[in-house]
Parts: sequence; C-alpha cells; structure tokens
Amino acid sequence: MIGRLRGIILDKQPLLVLLETNGIGYEVHMPMTCFYALPEIGQETVIFTHFIVRQDAQLLFGFINKQERMLFRELIKVNGVGPKLALAILSGMSAQQFMLAVERQEIHNLVKLPSVGKKTAERLVVEMKDRFKGLSGNLFVPLGIGEIAPSANEQSNLLADPELEAVAALVALGYKSQEASRMVSKVAYTGADCEVLIRAALRAAL
Repeated sequence: MIGRLRGIILDKQPLLVLLETNGIGYEVHMPMTCFYALPEIGQETVIFTHFIVRQDAQLLFGFINKQERMLFRELIKVNGVGPKLALAILSGMSAQQFMLAVERQEIHNLVKLPSVGKKTAERLVVEMKDRFKGLSGNLFVPLGIGEIAPSANEQSNLLADPELEAVAALVALGYKSQEASRMVSKVAYTGADCEVLIRAALRAAL
C-alpha cells in the first residue's frame, strides 16, 4: 500500500497530478478541494494517498491531509459509491461541508453533486451518519470558509481556453456536457484561469 508521497510536482491538471518521487513519476487523482491547495509546478509537496488495484488498472488517489483521505475511504465503503463518485463528492464539498450535510440530512444539497440521485443521497445520509459515530470526534478539523484558496498564478500547462478545460474537468466529475458548459458560462469572466472557474462553478451549483 502506498500511503504517502513526497515529491516535486511535474505537471497538474484538474483531477490529476504528476508527482516525481525518487525519479519515479506518479499519476495521482485528486478531488478539486485538495487540488486547489497544491503549490506551483516545480515545487515540493506531500500527498497522502490511497492505492486501488483492479484487474484492468492501478489507481492512486491523493489528498492534502489524512482527514480527507479517511473520508474518501469511508465513502467508498458505502453501497453504490465507487472511487469516481467519492472523488466527485469531495470535489463538490469540503469534508466539513459534507459532514454537516449528512448530520443535518440535507438531501437537497447532496443531490446537487454530480451522479448523486435522491436514493444515493439518502443512502449516504443513513450510512455515513452511522460511520461518523464510530470515528474519533477530532478526526475532521473544521475548515474556515476560504481557507483553501485557488492559486492566482496561471500554470504553463493550461489549455489556450481555460473555459474548455474547466468544462472537461466537470464532465470528468460526472456532470453532463451541456450542464458543465452552462455552469462554467455562468461564472466565466475575462482573465479567469481553469482552477478559478471550476471552483466558482462547483460553489454556484450548491
């Protein structure tokens, strides 16, 4: 099991980071809430990881802290929730926001997440509420609004059109193409980079 990586960021695009550690480049899938907190390309970072081995693929998922990783691990234990859906949930909500939605049984907020229907939302509330009871009370440290901010610098690897890249990232999260385009167009403005557009679109969707 690969549980932690320290290395240099060689490349990063929404949902995927290429991290070099001891001469090896690891492709790591990350939720947008963690992606925003990454340093610039060429800088060192530490990522807590969860490794999944399948017959057709070996997937590495990364998180900025152990709390996000723990929540991911609990999510994929829920019936009907796989790694892709768990990644989408954590991209649309922070760990604290998700916990509050579960505790308050806010089905209406959960169904706004991509690929989360009413039945899935109800299942998340029932199963995750029970799982939270069995976890340590200080497992999830509350995050202040705006504590994780997107980078203000443009990355050299961004596509010529950040709006198209933002739409592609939302589609990868599970949104339909037309819906993703609509979400981005509502928050787009001149000079905005891809990360800012994705963050704004996800916030506006909730």
